[in-house]
Order: sequence, then C-alpha cells, then structure tokens
Amino acid sequence: MQRPNVLLVMVDQMRADCLSILNHPVVDTPNLDQLARDGVLFNRAYAATPSCVPARAAVLTGMSQRSTRRVGYEDEVPWDYDVTMPGEFAKAGYHTQSIGKMHVYPTRNLCGYHHVVLHDGYMHYNRFKHKTKAIDSFEQTDDYLPWLRERAGSQVDLLDLGLDCNSSTVARPWALAEELHPTNWVTTQAIDFLRRRDPTKPFFLKMSYVRPHPPFDPPQVYYDMYKDLELPDPPVGDWAEQHDDAKSGFNPVTAKGKVPKRRLQQAQAAYYALITHIDHQIGRFFMAMQEYGVYDNTVILFVSDHGELLGDHHLFRKTLPYEGSAKVPLILADPGNYLQREKNIQLDQVTELRDIMPTLLDVANIEIPDTVEGKSLLPLWDQRTSTPWRDYIHGEHEFGEQSYHYITDGKEKYIWFSQTGEEQFFDLVQDPNELHNLADDANYGTKMTTRRNQLIHELKGREEGYTDGDRLIVGRPVRPTLIEK
Repeated sequence: MQRPNVLLVMVDQMRADCLSILNHPVVDTPNLDQLARDGVLFNRAYAATPSCVPARAAVLTGMSQRSTRRVGYEDEVPWDYDVTMPGEFAKAGYHTQSIGKMHVYPTRNLCGYHHVVLHDGYMHYNRFKHKTKAIDSFEQTDDYLPWLRERAGSQVDLLDLGLDCNSSTVARPWALAEELHPTNWVTTQAIDFLRRRDPTKPFFLKMSYVRPHPPFDPPQVYYDMYKDLELPDPPVGDWAEQHDDAKSGFNPVTAKGKVPKRRLQQAQAAYYALITHIDHQIGRFFMAMQEYGVYDNTVILFVSDHGELLGDHHLFRKTLPYEGSAKVPLILADPGNYLQREKNIQLDQVTELRDIMPTLLDVANIEIPDTVEGKSLLPLWDQRTSTPWRDYIHGEHEFGEQSYHYITDGKEKYIWFSQTGEEQFFDLVQDPNELHNLADDANYGTKMTTRRNQLIHELKGREEGYTDGDRLIVGRPVRPTLIEK
C-alpha cells in the first residue's frame, strides 16, 4: 500500500477556542470545521512553552523543552538538532518542503527539508539595520517581500500599515489587493508546490501561516464580517490586576493593561477576521489538492504554535500559562479514510506540540527515533485501544519576574512563578476561563500538593536548581536557553 502524503498546516498565535465547531460566539471557520469532521479534534492540546521559538522547536524535534534547551524566547541561537521531523520524512523517501514561517537560526537553515520558501514575518533580529549581520538580513532571507515588490512596487514594505509585529491591540485592514496578503502568498506557493513536486514520491508539506499573529491586518472583506458584531468580552479573573494606574493599556505593544474599549473591539474583530481569512485560504488549497488528485490520499494535521490572550485577565500576546495563551487548536484529519478510523470525534486527553512529530511519522509508518519524547496520537484516535496515556504535561517559560512552570492534565492547572513563589490553581472543568484562583482553598489542598510534587519531579536535576528534590526553591536565576545538553 502506497504511503500517504502528509500535510502539516501551522498557524501562528491562534487561540484554541476560535473554531465555530466549538461554538465560538462569532468566529466562523467552515473549512476547519470540516477538517474536524474528517478526523479528530483534540480538546486539550497545549504548547508547553507558549512562544514561537520553543514551540516550533518542539514541533520540529518531538522533544520536550528540557531537551530542545529552549525554555523561553531567544533569537540567534543555532538550531543544531540532528534528528528532525522533515529529516525523517526525507530519509524515508518523501519529498519535503516548508512554506511560510520557520523561525529558526540561521534563518535559512533547512532543518531537514529539501526546500524552504520562507516568510517569518517581521523579525527584529534580521530587520534592525543597525545590528543585523549581512547573512541574516531580511533582504537576504525573506522570499515574500521580493515577490510582493514585483507585484505592488519596489516601495512596498511590511511597515506600511503602521502596525507593530507584536501589537495585539491595534488593527486596520490590509491596504493592497487580497491576493498579495501574506496569508494568500502561503497558499499560492503551496499550490505551486503541487505543480512542481516529484510525482514519484509521497510528499510531506508544511504550510506555515504567519497570521493571526500581529499585525492585525485582515483584508477589508473579512474585517467587515466582524467589525459591527457584538463581540465577547474577555474573561477577567478575580485574581487579575483590576487597575491600570500606569496606563499600560495605551501602549500599542502592551502585554497588559486596560485598552480603550473601541480599540480592543477593533483588535478583536481583526483577529477573528484573520482566522476566517486563513480558513478560506486553507479551503482554497484543499480545492487545489482535489484538482491534483492528492486530497484523498493525504493525512492532514492542523495546529497553532501557541495562542493569544486578547485581553483575557487584562493580558495580551502570549508566553503566559493561561488558556488563551498556552492552549492550541489541534486537528488530525483523514479525508480519504487512509487510516480507517472513526471520524467526527473529539478527545479530551491532554496533548502537546511534541506529539506532532511521532504522530505524523506513525501515520506514514516511519520508525519514530529514540530522541522523540512525544507520543503518537493514533492510539488515542483508535478508541478501541486501552493504551494508557500521560497523566499531565509540564510547561514553562522564562519571562523575567513572571517566569513560571505549570502542570496540567487539561482538567486542572497548577502554576508556580519561580521568581516570586506565587502559586495558582484552576479547576478547568468548573472554571474553564480561569476566573478563580483556588491556591488558598483548603478543599484543593491535596490536589495542590499532588501537582506541586509532580513539578518537583519534573525539575529534578535542572541546571537552574529549582528544587532539592523535596521542595521548590524560589528565586533561582533563569535564562531562555539552557546551557546543558
């Protein structure tokens, strides 16, 4: 039996709840809904380390953040992994290509792919002209901007809308033709891959959209779908900062604060619009796959690298361990029934990004390397199996005074802030929006102790010295990249 093609569709900064099949009050995602109907939707999927660099390292290698050494966000650290997901597909005879965002270093590092068509979006380390090395400069590494300038004029740049690449509070519609948007570009390049691929080999293709990561710049037609709707108010926990005396919310690239209501509504509308735009472009690619006769023999996985807080608890962007930031959409679909499993199901076992590599290798019947620490999701999909699953995942992120670790099974969450010793505990079944911190509730003392002990177990032997094996030690120095391998 010929092995299937494998398609990995990855988006950037999409919340797990922004799917209409999950009854989001306004977001419309018809193609992703159908993808879920063609397979399985994992309702408790997480980015263990929810920012671009560490999250994408977990997807690429199938390893935990301790093994990738990326426990925070840091650019210009070489990606020197010997074993990668595309590398294993290539060794197994697949034609491999990545289109869109990679966010690796050096910027043009293939990381095991045969070919990369690259657009990482606006990246400070290769756009800052006063300190960028020539080999890393945007002019030398990006494929989208030259393509755009050939069509829209040599004066066009990524900054033209006046929106920052990290602003989750400011929005405006895309000013050029829709077909020139970076979302359309990824799809256009992917369709061209179908034309140019080696037809004698199965393919492994990664389509990696930069949106809905800021800038919030949807084409006008998509913005119009949301701009006049009644949008949901972000949940605000009773533990959250209720005041913004510093007026941080007025900073267009803020990570916290009270944003002017109209400005926040416009950002929400644009964010949701970007998601629907991506959904329609995914649908465009699926139609092209049907035209090329490859749709029914392709297994498809859809995921985001992390979420977006979008005002939850007066917080914005990502990095923090709350559901809006750390929880991700994860769909595994089999339109042509290659895997012969029940479809249109949702599963509640806790999963994470490092499970993607072993899952897709398993789909293609490729041996999973010993370096991989994630687990294939196929046994979960086969609901006839009683294969035991993990009890929890351990997540973390270096984030200055807010550096933290968390333990979750998707039903409850324990958070420890390593620099202050503050603890939080949420009952995600009764309180999915994390409105009530139960850390001081005596009724949850036993559960708190269990989760704390699990974290102590996970942190034993770490170079930071977070624990002596019996207790957590507050205030240990933290860094975004571990030194020890």
